[in-house]
Amino acid sequence: MTTAAKAPAAVSPARRGRPLRWLPLAPATVLLLLFLGGPIAYCCYIAFTDMQLTGTSTTEFIGLANFRRAFGDGDFRNAVVLTLVFTVVSSLLGQNTLGLALATLMRRASKPVRTLIGSVVVAAWVLPEIVAGFLLYAFFRREGTLNALLDGLGLPSQNWLYTLPILAVSFANVWRGTAFSMLVYSAALSEIPQEITEAAEVDGAGGLRRFWHVTLPMIRRSIGTNLMLNTLQTLSVFGLIWAMTRGGPGNRSQTLPVFMYDQAFNKSLIGYGTAVALLLLLVGAAFSVVYLRLMREEV
Repeated sequence: MTTAAKAPAAVSPARRGRPLRWLPLAPATVLLLLFLGGPIAYCCYIAFTDMQLTGTSTTEFIGLANFRRAFGDGDFRNAVVLTLVFTVVSSLLGQNTLGLALATLMRRASKPVRTLIGSVVVAAWVLPEIVAGFLLYAFFRREGTLNALLDGLGLPSQNWLYTLPILAVSFANVWRGTAFSMLVYSAALSEIPQEITEAAEVDGAGGLRRFWHVTLPMIRRSIGTNLMLNTLQTLSVFGLIWAMTRGGPGNRSQTLPVFMYDQAFNKSLIGYGTAVALLLLLVGAAFSVVYLRLMREEV
């Protein structure tokens, strides 16, 4: 007995044209792989070598030695702690809270007040980071604006960049970055239906109770998005701190980006500095995973 051979299944025109849909994305994909994927892969390789800027003409693969060195380095652990302090104080507490407060208050303010406050806050945000750093350095230095105001009020002054350097740079980051949070929350608050707020007010809920039980739950996803973006931006702040303190005095304001720069370029330890950069990338990824898991839950 013979069986008839099966005829090949016809391929639909839509399926035949599916590979062509990716053709317009090919140039962008090639550029991303060339200018983004390539450098990242090369950095990953460098982190496992003893590459230096000076002092040696050869580079050897040393495995996890740079990472073991980092976890055994007291200066690295100090940089991790200061990075967390800087991120919590200036991003999670400072920019996020102040941005939400400004957005809430500006909803009830008159148009001239909203225009004035918005212009002042956004002006700090659009300044280049290095310019903002020099401005805040002039504000906090021993002979700076803050101490001149305190002296005029008869209050004791001090060298803020020496006694409280990590808090000084944290305040500087709050001053510069609050505008982003304010804009995010202003957009989120404008999307809340007025009927819901009015219904809560009719039911006898006061302003604080409406804010806690109505406003915050309805902008929960915006809060999560803002926290994630602010955290990632704050973890990578370098120019602001470098302009104000250069990580000093000593290492009392040396966050991970400053520590990484110091090891890679001041001490010429490119391999070790790149390993620290990868660890910083993992810290940012950990924060992102936490925020994404929190945002996954429905309001």
